[in-house]
Amino acid sequence: MTKRILITGGAGFLGSHLCERLLADGNDIICLDNFFTGTKSNIAHLMSNPLFELIRHDIINPIFLEVDEIYNLACPASPIHYQHNPIKTVKTNVMGAINTLGIAKRIGAKILQASTSEVYGDPEVHPQREDYWGKVNPIGLRSCYDEGKRAAECLMMDYMRQNHVDVKIVRIFNTYGPRMALNDGRVVSNFIVQALRGEDLTVYGDGSHSRSFCYVDDLIDGMIRMMQTQEGFCGPVNIGNPEEFSILELAEELIRRTGSRSNIIFQPLPADDPVQRRPDISLAKKILNWQPKISLGEGLEKTIAYFRSIL
Repeated sequence: MTKRILITGGAGFLGSHLCERLLADGNDIICLDNFFTGTKSNIAHLMSNPLFELIRHDIINPIFLEVDEIYNLACPASPIHYQHNPIKTVKTNVMGAINTLGIAKRIGAKILQASTSEVYGDPEVHPQREDYWGKVNPIGLRSCYDEGKRAAECLMMDYMRQNHVDVKIVRIFNTYGPRMALNDGRVVSNFIVQALRGEDLTVYGDGSHSRSFCYVDDLIDGMIRMMQTQEGFCGPVNIGNPEEFSILELAEELIRRTGSRSNIIFQPLPADDPVQRRPDISLAKKILNWQPKISLGEGLEKTIAYFRSIL
């Protein structure tokens, strides 16, 4: 059955892929974005589809719509962008959650909150399970994003308990793929752009800190599966790839795959940057029947090809 679906942040990296996938499934899509980090080029190929509607709007302000489902993705997700205006980042997380939950409460819509592995902070538990409460610096440079997402999760759960809203929460781990911004500031896009331009690859710290990288198509599949779970199951559920790589390994792999002559240089590690990050996806496997299918090598090749085309 065709559903009318609101996607906030729909012109962003993840949002545009979600719009594309849900349109392909025959749904009626409302893409809402203020274009702070999203771009029209991400969704230009969807504009001619009669089931696609674009609204330019900042979700920190209320909006009244009639929909069946809401995916709340609105928020800058890279440190460069969310630290540019930290107060706005907190507002987007908190007021965005309040305003989308208001829609869901009023019309009985299902709502999915795109949370983040950043709620775990610099974790003392490895890999991270959903029942781990995290180690976050509430007054650090990254706290506008970390604590903003934690507050959004709190609001989701309180609306569920108090107002019986059907909420779903996913915690997204490092995701990469086509349509990442050139100035995204995240490690995969940084390294690819530097390698393709023949610039030195900048590794922060000694390169031993690690991340787990999930290709965007796998992530989108996990989010949709979460939305389809029965009422009463709210999560949170980790969505990410449990394969762990050091940042230095990633840099060397990208130099090899791009054929670049770039060197690797080292800079001090930013404040509060997590040393390790890897999801325990046991719950996603059990409840969603989900696990990533695309290997790092395959995903990097697709992402490199995208950046070659825009550079």
